[in-house]
Amino acid sequence: MRFAAQAARFYESVEVVELHHPDKVDAPSGTAARTARDGRSVLHRLEALLPRVSKPVQYVGGELNATTKEWECAGPATVRWALMYPDAYEVGVPNQGVMILYEVLNERADALAERTYAVWPDLEALMREHDVPQFTVDGHRPVGDFDLLGVSFATELGYTNLLTALDLAGVPLRSAERTEEHPLVVAGGHAAFNPEPVADFLDAVVLGDGEQAVLAVTDLVRAFKEEGSPGGREELLLRLARSGVVYVPRFYDVAYGEDGALASVAPNRDGVPWRVVKHTVMDLDAWPYPKQPLVPLAESVHERMSVEIFRGCTRGCRFCQAGMITRPVRERSAEGIGAMVQKGLEATGFEEVGLLSLSSADHSEIAEVTKGLADRYEGTETGLSLPSTRVDAFNIELANELSRNGRRSGLTFAPEGGSERLRRVINKMVSEEDLIATVATAFANGWRQVKLYFMCGLPTETDEDVLQIAEMAKRVIATGRQVSGRSDIRCTVSIGGFVPKPHTPFQWAPQLSHEETDARLAKLRDAIRSDRRYGRAIGFRYHDGKPGVVEGLLSRGDRRLADVVEAVWRDGGRFDGWSEHFSYERWEQVAQRVLAAHGLDVDWYTTRERDLDEVLPWDHLDSGLDKDWLWEDWQEALSGVEVDDCRWTPCFDCGVCPTTDTSIQVGPSGRPMLPLSVVRASGVLEGVGTSPGGTP
Repeated sequence: MRFAAQAARFYESVEVVELHHPDKVDAPSGTAARTARDGRSVLHRLEALLPRVSKPVQYVGGELNATTKEWECAGPATVRWALMYPDAYEVGVPNQGVMILYEVLNERADALAERTYAVWPDLEALMREHDVPQFTVDGHRPVGDFDLLGVSFATELGYTNLLTALDLAGVPLRSAERTEEHPLVVAGGHAAFNPEPVADFLDAVVLGDGEQAVLAVTDLVRAFKEEGSPGGREELLLRLARSGVVYVPRFYDVAYGEDGALASVAPNRDGVPWRVVKHTVMDLDAWPYPKQPLVPLAESVHERMSVEIFRGCTRGCRFCQAGMITRPVRERSAEGIGAMVQKGLEATGFEEVGLLSLSSADHSEIAEVTKGLADRYEGTETGLSLPSTRVDAFNIELANELSRNGRRSGLTFAPEGGSERLRRVINKMVSEEDLIATVATAFANGWRQVKLYFMCGLPTETDEDVLQIAEMAKRVIATGRQVSGRSDIRCTVSIGGFVPKPHTPFQWAPQLSHEETDARLAKLRDAIRSDRRYGRAIGFRYHDGKPGVVEGLLSRGDRRLADVVEAVWRDGGRFDGWSEHFSYERWEQVAQRVLAAHGLDVDWYTTRERDLDEVLPWDHLDSGLDKDWLWEDWQEALSGVEVDDCRWTPCFDCGVCPTTDTSIQVGPSGRPMLPLSVVRASGVLEGVGTSPGGTP
């Protein structure tokens, strides 16, 4: 991908120097405190530092389709958002959630939004030395000058990066210590469905879909500013809490029992709801974002333009928090998908389109969508991909449409569990015979590589369940060699550790210790490598169990963990999602020291099984799922009972639709992609029809 000329010239002009971050960082002393919230750029101070850091281009900004608006674009009542993905630029810039909110907010005349990302330790050290605050990449404005800092948490391992950004911005870490001079810190994303471990650092939390929520928050903040900000920060937060648009942790008191378990979570102000319900956007065609996707300047984890083809999943995989908290299923029409793809490619110049969802091949009109797009872009360099495909939704016709332009990569499937018994427990209704039949078809039609994804540490799992993964991989290789007549067949086995998540049937389950996880994976590795006939054809990738334990600690934790998170950060914790920066020893030692004061330890939060009567830290946050239904599904899991997809069967009373006043939306939508325009290799549109608006 080409860099913008400005960024390319800048990148070529600097000397790249690798700096090493010390294991510990002294407790900060209020870096870059502001004297005025005027949004003045700090680029002139930042530029001098960039020749001394790695990948300086990631801090430059100016990407294609980026937006920089006047600080007072609508006068003094302008509502200003700094949107943060708490990871490196290369991970954060392609994030669809942040990109959508960035565009939705900037379409408003009375608001502006800019982006900020976690800075690498080499730049952090220089910023502290030279008193440069956390900045946005769009206008290089101090994050502390904005009205709101919106943070999207995809994983709990990004918590320490938020603290770094707050401290660099001159914003007190604890919300109780902030004044009218500081932005409101608002969290969202999947990991925010239990924000309690970082509740002390947050002013507010958005649950669920953010498009309409950020607009509602903007309306409330603008009205408050127009009134002259009566009552200050406390009054604004109270208005936000009473509206039900966000969850404001400070207005809820938490009590604990003598056994250490949570006793209650209750509002401490009149008019604040006992339970905060998630937001759900219906009619995705009415929200065709992003319309102008960002084109990263530096290399990023996803070099493609993506379109979300549906939201939500009702397959009912019991381990999957994303599927549970995004219910119900809401499909975008084929017409809407086609329009977004066309506009996105025209706006970006990308050569790959990713059709995104939790299980993209489950879209009811996926065959029509893929054929229509393949027809439209046949003979061009434009490729199509389905990043997420289930074994039982895959077919060769679909695969051939996706690879029609000559791009044929390996296929990825996720059986998740190694044995049939375990797959019944997790409600992953995929048999080994289904998998073998699918890969046989693929290998017979020219594919040479298959990747299989599994989890280790699932409830009721045994060593034998895990060793079945090796047997399945061997069958895949044997089948591939047989149907293709070739010996260059490859199968990669990728293993992730299971982490119980809130708002799922497994929220009560014990987590496997990292020692047991590592022992099982070692047995699996030996079983694969010891096979002389197939072992060399099977790749084996896995992470040790330690990061999963920290993720598990934070995913089901409560407010007492705020002290752990802060202490880890003060001890140098940064970029915990990156293996080269993660330190299990740091987390273990800090947690042991801090939690001892409460008579607790890491195992109490991770390997301990909960019961139905225990108050869970997220019980006051309503994902729409009925707790009794989740418990019943947990019991059915222990009995190995499978549950069908409610898209095609009668309702199972999970509670989402009546609680959130929504319903499942699946096709046929009656809005097909045709008529379409075929894109010739020359790049000229040859009209064979027009869209309803007359645009090719």
